[in-house]
Amino acid sequence: MPKTIFSIALLAALAFVPAGAAAQTNSCLECHKGLEAELQAPAANFAQDVHQQAGLTCADCHGGNPALADEDKAKDKTFKGAPKRAQIPELCASCHGDAAYMRKFNPRLRVDQLSQYQTSQHGKLLKKGDVKVAVCTDCHGVHGIQTAKFPKSPTFPWNVPQTCGRCHADAEYMKAYGIPTDQAAQYKESVHAEALFEKKDMSAPVCNSCHGNHGAFPPEVESIGSVCRQCHPSTGDLFAKSPHKKAFDELGQSECEACHGNHRIVRPTTAMLGTDDKAVCVPCHDKGSKGYQAAAELKTLIDGFEVRIEKERSTLDLAEKKGVETSDAAFKLLDVNTVLVSAKNLVHGLAVDEIRKKLAEGDQTLNDVEKAGAAALDEARFRRRGLIIATVLLALFGIALFLKIRSMHKPA
Repeated sequence: MPKTIFSIALLAALAFVPAGAAAQTNSCLECHKGLEAELQAPAANFAQDVHQQAGLTCADCHGGNPALADEDKAKDKTFKGAPKRAQIPELCASCHGDAAYMRKFNPRLRVDQLSQYQTSQHGKLLKKGDVKVAVCTDCHGVHGIQTAKFPKSPTFPWNVPQTCGRCHADAEYMKAYGIPTDQAAQYKESVHAEALFEKKDMSAPVCNSCHGNHGAFPPEVESIGSVCRQCHPSTGDLFAKSPHKKAFDELGQSECEACHGNHRIVRPTTAMLGTDDKAVCVPCHDKGSKGYQAAAELKTLIDGFEVRIEKERSTLDLAEKKGVETSDAAFKLLDVNTVLVSAKNLVHGLAVDEIRKKLAEGDQTLNDVEKAGAAALDEARFRRRGLIIATVLLALFGIALFLKIRSMHKPA
């Protein structure tokens, strides 16, 4: 009985809901939910869309009157339907390019995306009538658009390579443009991808870090160094003071890319230095030249220091396995490793004397670590000898005790 009374009261209350509340109904969504799967998707996805969360409806992009249940009446004279691909940037910019309008939602959002897009390779090709190029919805999605901070968004950092790769890794789709389609695959082998996917470093570079996003464009030769300096400023400053800077400018050679590559930038090692076949110096410097000799000297200096570090690290590891405390020496070895990293960075400035001076800063500390390691192994050997002697004495004592007990139990 109480449930019945409650139900009657609820129905009575609903009967007096103001007529204006009906305006909250979205007939677009209700209608599309009953259509075939392809046309159901917009309605299903829009519930998670950032625009829906901000209070916008289907009508803000497509026109019409979603408050009316009748399809013909809902598609009134304001109804625009689905925009053509070439119209999408302008459609999005009708809101996103309006500073006063966007300020109500997020004052930090830029409102120059359209003007940037028009300077991009995508925008220039679209202006020429190429509708295969990327427009807003190709990167951001359509009815389930999320901010770049949302992990499932196609513009979230670790999704960007896949988003760009949907077109740029498709050889058939990109055939007409005559550009490589292995960029995404190469990136996945890079040190940048390692930082992003394995270490979950959201600041690691992805496609738009170097190419831009709305204004995406391949970095030109003269701008590559500036792009890399956004993350590697000290390296860039050193290179700018090096003999290579003038030579590269005169040859029209790209700075960082010439030695490190572009998409497949691997972790730099000393194997890149010197005069071996894999060294990056030999393609430009002839055997016996000043540059060739400098490359050989740089490798000798850094390799020699690195070998010493590894030798002392192995010594400390061995001593620790034998039970000897080596934490102080291991901490000093970290300081020495910092010196090595600094010396490797100085290679970009090609100042051999500066590198030699930097390595000398670590020599004394490395000598101290070497002495500590040797002392630790001596202590381990001393402990081992003491243990052997103690074991022998205990064994002799045990034998003597056994013989004594045996003699005490002999019959008189």
